[in-house]
Amino acid sequence: MKLLKTISLFATSLALSLTTSLAHADLKIFATVPEWGALAEALGGNKVQVYTATTGMQDPHRIQARPSLIAKARSANLLIATGVGLEVGWLPTVQREANNAGIMPNQPGFIEVSRYVRMLDIPAVVDRTMGDVHAEGNPHIQTDPRNLLPIAKAVSARMQQLDPENASYYQTQLTQFDQSWQANLQRWQKQAAPLRGVKVWYQHDGYPYMNAWLGLNQVGVLEPRPGVEPSSRQLADILQRQQSVQGRMVIASAYLNDAPAKWLSEKASIPVVVLPFTVGGNEQVKNLTALYEDTVQRLLAGLK
Repeated sequence: MKLLKTISLFATSLALSLTTSLAHADLKIFATVPEWGALAEALGGNKVQVYTATTGMQDPHRIQARPSLIAKARSANLLIATGVGLEVGWLPTVQREANNAGIMPNQPGFIEVSRYVRMLDIPAVVDRTMGDVHAEGNPHIQTDPRNLLPIAKAVSARMQQLDPENASYYQTQLTQFDQSWQANLQRWQKQAAPLRGVKVWYQHDGYPYMNAWLGLNQVGVLEPRPGVEPSSRQLADILQRQQSVQGRMVIASAYLNDAPAKWLSEKASIPVVVLPFTVGGNEQVKNLTALYEDTVQRLLAGLK
């Protein structure tokens, strides 16, 4: 009887040990912004634990390197960042203080996804008087869903490198994502056809990739310099320009104070369209598919 009890206790202990081992074997991923956190979840499925450092209602340029971020980075196997200076104000501090060699630059556990797409708006000259200008190009690559295809392949390859035991699982997840995303792109392209050539104002110059995707005609930006809100005099000048350029709508991002966009909307009698910008930008946008569905529908509603 005592032998049976001992065997039973051993079996229970072994089961618990295996469960704990499997839980600890999960690939721990630290994503700097919601779009890459959502992509990691789609590609990693039940083999990953994803922590996203920011929300859809935060400006990713202006984040503090809080102890909670450092603690999460310390245990991460893979850190996914946009790069091109988007997180330069806080991520290097998080990496350094985390004391995790695996997620440092040029290591397998660190990937900057901007390296896998063609960058737009690369300035010829950069100086401090120009505001939040990025020398390597506009970092808001997620506003064009076509960019997610090469990024997904790169991220999946890195997951497979770091977790070779589950490589076939990650490859299957990637194949499924690629197929569904290709279908999504075709659907969105048809839905968004009326937007091609439409003249629009932007509060912040964060959408060159969306313009390339949908064919929107950007006639101007309300901010005099990136990250600097326009003065009343500057808004008055924009209103005067509107009389000749005839923009159809003014677009703002959910994480910004949209007061300047609302001002132009009221004075020029054109709609203001607040886009989610990323996953979590509004209550409806809980995943990547919803992000672009919502974006296209809001833009089409702006035409009416």
